[in-house]
Amino acid sequence: MGTTGTALVLRPEGAWIGHVGDSRAYRIRAGIVEQLSFDHSLVWELARRQRRSPDELTGVPSNVIIRSLGPEANVNVDVEGPHPLQPGDIFVVCSDGLSGPVHDREIGAVASALPPDEAARFLIHLANLQGGPDNITALVIKIRGESHSSVDGTATSHVWKGPPLRQRIWDACKDWPWSFIALVLGILLAGLALVLSWVDSGGSELYAFIPAGLLLLAGLAGLMITSLRERKAPLAPEEPRKLHVYRNIPCTIDEPLVDRLDAAIASLQNHIAENGWKYDEARFQQHFDLGTEHRARSAWSDAFAERCRAMMTLMEVLEQHRNKEEAFRPNWDKRER
Repeated sequence: MGTTGTALVLRPEGAWIGHVGDSRAYRIRAGIVEQLSFDHSLVWELARRQRRSPDELTGVPSNVIIRSLGPEANVNVDVEGPHPLQPGDIFVVCSDGLSGPVHDREIGAVASALPPDEAARFLIHLANLQGGPDNITALVIKIRGESHSSVDGTATSHVWKGPPLRQRIWDACKDWPWSFIALVLGILLAGLALVLSWVDSGGSELYAFIPAGLLLLAGLAGLMITSLRERKAPLAPEEPRKLHVYRNIPCTIDEPLVDRLDAAIASLQNHIAENGWKYDEARFQQHFDLGTEHRARSAWSDAFAERCRAMMTLMEVLEQHRNKEEAFRPNWDKRER
């Protein structure tokens, strides 16, 4: 038995991703859906070695994973982060049962337009609608808060004159190895004192021995103080971890995307009518009409959200009646896959 696992941990410094297998973690920000986890699959590994995109490889099974939890006693876990957080960031953590049948752009658009609980339910229904051959798990998380950054259009010019001369001299000298310099001078003066004592200079060697001793003592004291400071000094901060974004795709909501959703809704309605199934027409029409109002104002995100809610009414009915093996594929534009 084996399984995949993807964990998202949100901390003050950012988002951390722990990952094994081909489940995925996405971040949606500013109309871009970013994949923050590397698929431990055969096709992704081959693409990495060949320095190519996984979408470019053909003839490689997409469901073969090379790392999972369970078969081996020890497994390497990818831990990446911290990815900085911004108010409004949306994270999606899902199994390949969702990321397989549903395109990244669809995941990003739905998670951007709907509240997290509705987005998760809609995405799971959409994956089932397009076949749903595997277990489907989806979590949608949105970072709350408001951005405090602002630009007021003003600018201030500063002329940096530098520190005063005394400070510059101190800055230039403070990093010199004074302890070693004192030791070297002390040794030289001690040597001079020995030479003077050999030539019998009449006690003049004392004038060299005394400063030599003082310099040697000062040098040894300086080395001891430096050693103590280094022991008490805090450890140097670690270099920032390299952050990986393995794939990023625009997921902006525009008129063509709303048009394709309208086509999918029409297809679903026809399919339900052909089978004589019943659905909550009042709820469907309420959301559909709201979407039409938003569409008239070119509020594409709001129009898309209401269309998703209308489509949810139809998908719930289809989910009650369809067989597991049946795949009803709405008219999403396959050319973007």
